[in-house]
Amino acid sequence: MTGANGAMERVEAPCPGCWVNVVAPTPEERAWLETEVGVLPEFLRSALDDEETSRLDYDEDERQIFVIVDYPVVGEDGAGVRAQSPLQYDTMPLTMVFLPERGMFVTVSILENEVVSDLAGGRVRNVDTRYRTRFLLQMLLHVSQLYLVYLRRIDRLSSNTEAKLHASVRNEELIQMLNLEKSLVYFSTSLKSDEVTLNKIAQGRVIPLYEDDQDLLEDVLVEIHQAIEMANIYSNTLSGTMDAFASIISNNLNIVMKVLSVITIVMAIPNIVFGFYGMNVDLPFDGVPLLDNWAFPLLLAAVCCLVAALIFKRKGMWH
Repeated sequence: MTGANGAMERVEAPCPGCWVNVVAPTPEERAWLETEVGVLPEFLRSALDDEETSRLDYDEDERQIFVIVDYPVVGEDGAGVRAQSPLQYDTMPLTMVFLPERGMFVTVSILENEVVSDLAGGRVRNVDTRYRTRFLLQMLLHVSQLYLVYLRRIDRLSSNTEAKLHASVRNEELIQMLNLEKSLVYFSTSLKSDEVTLNKIAQGRVIPLYEDDQDLLEDVLVEIHQAIEMANIYSNTLSGTMDAFASIISNNLNIVMKVLSVITIVMAIPNIVFGFYGMNVDLPFDGVPLLDNWAFPLLLAAVCCLVAALIFKRKGMWH
């Protein structure tokens, strides 16, 4: 909780005005949250569901407010291990629960995340856990700012990968571009869900908003709208780039096939000639000193080069 000097201080037991943060709780910790802290079991189940979408809920009997939003994370590989060189991003749910009767604020997440660690580490200014609505909005503002940071990273990664594709079109770079495109789709979907939740909070029906909180809420909405616009722009740009490179790859394949066809035609000429002269027919320049061993191969090579040059010229492969 926030101490007298304005810094975060760890407390030994839950008390009014404190912030309870839980990451990937064990069954024992889940039981403690339900019995000692008082979090509703259905809220806790939703908080630990990684497919849960952003929403706002309120339990009238217990007077508990449930807010869940998606925040950006670095993607995982097929084994569920964090990637060392991230080229794919995803979103995960972050749950916040108001307990007005006990005066506490609870956050539950499946993974360690930058949002919670930055607030707990004092890297966000003017944080006071006793003002629960303002603390919620500060957390949401940090989530929206984190989206902007990750979107700029995706843009830089996309530019670097595109530069590599200009030099060499390989499957590795194309897969990287596809991963980034999928990341932008995840971000865009989660941001729109977060926007809906924020609009419900802005109505002030479930969570009471004070005059000082209105400006902070407007900042959160502005950041979310900016992140949505950036995600859409980057997604459209990346999609257009992928289509352009698909056309380039197809065109390069056609050029390669043309070259292979010409080579096949040219290589068929010696077979025809050798097949004809293999029937006990005298070779040209046969018996001429210094030419009887090399004249015919050189003449055949010259004919092949001439035919290849004519085909390349006719197909427009030479300019």
